[in-house]
Amino acid sequence: MTNPLYRGALFILLSELLLVLSGVTIRQLSGELPNEVIVFCRNALALLLLLPWLMRFGVPAIHTRQLRFHLMRALVGVSAMYCLYYSWAHLPLAEAALFKQTAPFFIPIIAALWLGEQVPRIVRLAILLGFTGVALVLNPQSDSLNPVLLIALCGALLSALAKVTIRRMANTEPSTRIVFYFALFTSLLSATPGLLNWVTPSLEGWLLILLMAALSTGAQLSLSQAYALAPAGRLGPFTYSSILFATLFGWLLWGESLSLITFAGIALVIIAGVLSIADQLKRQMPL
Repeated sequence: MTNPLYRGALFILLSELLLVLSGVTIRQLSGELPNEVIVFCRNALALLLLLPWLMRFGVPAIHTRQLRFHLMRALVGVSAMYCLYYSWAHLPLAEAALFKQTAPFFIPIIAALWLGEQVPRIVRLAILLGFTGVALVLNPQSDSLNPVLLIALCGALLSALAKVTIRRMANTEPSTRIVFYFALFTSLLSATPGLLNWVTPSLEGWLLILLMAALSTGAQLSLSQAYALAPAGRLGPFTYSSILFATLFGWLLWGESLSLITFAGIALVIIAGVLSIADQLKRQMPL
């Protein structure tokens, strides 16, 4: 297969599959470890993996004038991580994956309020459809609202804010520096909650932590390879495959099933995402 778009799509599918498997690992770990410990171990391990890079390129590689934005991104990002990891552990996998995919609907709103970016009409329609889908999954007419769904939605909002912060730094900060400061500050920020709630993992727990880190790293590498092969806008619709993977693994491993109204909400979120991506492609096309 030589077509870059097809190869990029395969790497996106691989990335989303690895992401869902990471969520499966988080759920397995949640039976043994508190959420705070899982988040701390994830961040500390990421920092350890970056130390060889720092030793090779030295202090000049991390010199920055945007320290406040790095700290802000880490604070928001680690808060999002607490929410999203908790949702992977306590929601049906398909719903956890769905709410994670709502972050793109918050990004244009935050970018408009903070950076003054214009929101095209089709994107506003996509946002409306997306949140209609979320409302269907929340199902406010039911007898009780699952609070974990709101935690997952909060995680998506915080994740979107973190991504807009990256956009704010993108003109002066290379990706490796952004990744390093994120790992450093999130390790420091998650250290106190992690140590206060510390439970020493079993041998199986340590192996699962390493597996979680490997799956997350593999997902990021696959994502980077995909975007190196084809434009992000053309690959965007394939990111929603994570919802399908999560539905499959949730059913196979835990016998999870979804109601028709939840399926309808998922469908609306996917349609909204594709609409938003289609607008990106239209604006990128030469006249």
